[in-house]
Amino acid sequence: MIVVIIAGGSGTRLWPLSTPDYPKHLLKINGDSRSLLQQTYDRARSLTDKVYVVSDDSHIEHVKEQLSELPEDAFIVEPARRGTANCIVAALAVVSKKHDNDEAIASIHADHYIRDLEGFKHSFKVATQISEQEKKIVLVGIEPDHPATGFGYIQKGAPADEASLVYEVKSFKEKPAFDVAQQYFTSGNYLWNSGFFVGSVNTFKQKMEAFAPELLANYEKLVGAADDKYQETYLSLTSEAIDYALIEKVNDLLVVPASFDWMDLGSFSDLHKAVGGDEQGNHTEGTVEVESVSNSLVQNQEDKPVVVIGLDNVVVVNTPKGLLIARKDLSQKVGDVSKRIGGKS
Repeated sequence: MIVVIIAGGSGTRLWPLSTPDYPKHLLKINGDSRSLLQQTYDRARSLTDKVYVVSDDSHIEHVKEQLSELPEDAFIVEPARRGTANCIVAALAVVSKKHDNDEAIASIHADHYIRDLEGFKHSFKVATQISEQEKKIVLVGIEPDHPATGFGYIQKGAPADEASLVYEVKSFKEKPAFDVAQQYFTSGNYLWNSGFFVGSVNTFKQKMEAFAPELLANYEKLVGAADDKYQETYLSLTSEAIDYALIEKVNDLLVVPASFDWMDLGSFSDLHKAVGGDEQGNHTEGTVEVESVSNSLVQNQEDKPVVVIGLDNVVVVNTPKGLLIARKDLSQKVGDVSKRIGGKS
């Protein structure tokens, strides 16, 4: 088994904790001594010693510093972002030259928050076994614990392997309105689409040939690119998401319902859920004083104290990069605002 860690991201949704040159997967949360990226690497190493990391040039030095135990050739550097489709294709091109092309590759994300290591190992071992056995791409979907509107959904089809609880994929659903999400949640037939999938180089080549020939052409360009032409070749590719370019076009996908906890940390509201709170529901870090405050996240990385009085459901984050004050339930708007100011420090 091979694991490819996708360590990209624009660093906007958790601004000012994260920025374009220091995205959220580089952050430490919940008092952990290791960053989200390092924790992801630890999980990958629990599965295999064959680990690759794909990251773009804007913050690759931070990635290498945090994963200094990896050899140089384990880092696959994007000259610039060209979407997750080409990110995956770049990884397949590298792996194809170094490993058995029928060996399963698990693609995982560096910025997800997962605590249950044993459940993670079990789910990916099942997905790997089924993928190699059936020569198919196998997704790992998340069992919803509430009717979320911020995630895409995978509709489960007929059981493909009842003993391993593997299902055919019937359809994909875009991020739904709340009433639709409620129906999905109540039915028990839908999983959150986490972006986890498993498949070998040969399996991906077969699926690209059948459903995404332009992506196969990109793969062949990168495989054949000389070292001094690689950057030019990569920059010539059109940015695409792997879901739209390939995954949602394939007609024989399988899915394993995850047997582990999972959080995307796509907003400060998500971050607050991950780090928890005291009896008043507050989580504070740094030089902070709160009075008559509840259900709030307050972090201060500066020397001057931050004082919050008489507020509920707020996020206050003060760093050398900027100051954020927001209602927690509107924290998903942080990414849009950060983009407007250019993710400035």
